[in-house]
Amino acid sequence: MGIGEGGQGIGLERTAGKDDDKIKKRIPRNALALWNLGFKDITTLLHDGRVTKSNIFGNGFNTPAQEALPKGLDNIVAVQALFPMTRQFEMAGNPGENEIIGLVSKVGKDSMRIDRVWPVITHRIRGIPEYVQLFKNAFDDVNSPLDINITHIVNSIAAFEIHEWKSFDSPFDEYLNGDKQALTLEQINGMNLFYGKANCSSCHSGSLLSDQKFHSIGIPQFGPGRTRPFDPYARDVGRMVETDNINDMYKFKTPALRNVSLTAPYGHNGAYPTLKSIIKHHLNPIKMNKNWKPEYANLPKAPWLEEIDFVTFSDKREQDRILSSIDIQPIELNDKEIDELVSFLESLTGRSGNQRPLGKPDKVPSGLSID
Repeated sequence: MGIGEGGQGIGLERTAGKDDDKIKKRIPRNALALWNLGFKDITTLLHDGRVTKSNIFGNGFNTPAQEALPKGLDNIVAVQALFPMTRQFEMAGNPGENEIIGLVSKVGKDSMRIDRVWPVITHRIRGIPEYVQLFKNAFDDVNSPLDINITHIVNSIAAFEIHEWKSFDSPFDEYLNGDKQALTLEQINGMNLFYGKANCSSCHSGSLLSDQKFHSIGIPQFGPGRTRPFDPYARDVGRMVETDNINDMYKFKTPALRNVSLTAPYGHNGAYPTLKSIIKHHLNPIKMNKNWKPEYANLPKAPWLEEIDFVTFSDKREQDRILSSIDIQPIELNDKEIDELVSFLESLTGRSGNQRPLGKPDKVPSGLSID
């Protein structure tokens, strides 16, 4: 469960900030990995699927923007890139801090309009000559600053994400391509368990090892969650946040597993710190939920939030509802088999790992510091 606007540093070194700039709330869910988002068969993004390919609004996507989604977006990754800049605890900041958060907050009779933000972001980009030149170089229809719009910006972000986090160079890929020496015996045993006795592939299927569907597996609930306006307190009902269908309660999207060894912690809220612990949870969700301890979450220190961090976890009725919604069956595996599964999942890690092609830039045109 990450730290957004107001935090300092990156990765495991990121802190919750201090003084007036400290975070007011934790990010409701664990950040999703970016690996292989350009895969053409991806139809849904985010834990609750709030960005989905659909023509319900006549623009090809079902998103928080509904009919206000801009035209000309290249793909679902570009669509998703529109929204972090509108979220208070991700990038927009707290009320009163800047014009961005003011534009997405409710004003008078107007409901929240996230599309108000995009022209302001675009105006800022137009005012930076180096960015203008980069957009001219990248897009045939950009000849002057006024030609740049939010679609150019998020299409650029998407192109970067798709290029930078493409990964199909794992030992598992080499094995599938005919190199039978690419996997160790332990990894082959784990693969056989994954597609057999352990039944992992019933959900983690296809090239990305995700069925892109939603399941309830009883992950221990804590933190602020993504609550609905009428929820009595901070909780996270998963896919139901979007559908209002009680059958979707506590269901979250099946995560893709390529490079999963690089993406700890695990679960929609980061409840488990290791691959072994999240595997054991899948094997016996009720037992693992009941034996779970708050220290497993390893939340970044924020003493002013600790009083509410585990309110939902301490609510027995809420926990009972979560457990009653579980839609996977317990499976018996011994310690050796669990270790073999871990070894197989580690074989899904690309040879290049986190060493990405473009890497970290020395500077950016805005002049903002790079952590």
